Amino acid sequence: MSEKWITRMVQGAVLSSRSQAREVARTIGKPYPTLMRELNPFDLGAKLGVETFFQILRTTRDVTPLEQIAQELGYRLAPVDGGEEDPGHGAYSGR
Repeated sequence: MSEKWITRMVQGAVLSSRSQAREVARTIGKPYPTLMRELNPFDLGAKLGVETFFQILRTTRDVTPLEQIAQELGYRLAPVDGGEEDPGHGAYSGR
């Protein structure tokens, strides 16, 4: 995987969320142009911070990027309540 795969996945989560990208930006308290710049995998001068990453996951309710990170590290996500796994909407449970 390339270096910016996480940024591309988060960008996809924002752009495909039920909420418009502008609404996601408003909800997390970031100007829309700033958020879009941070999510641009081709902008080498902008970085996506972990706090913003967390806020985006919470707002979009799409944890697919986190699931992929966990998988890359040899872990998997599962709902906290122990219910059925729901890809894209899990919670960290370790290995």
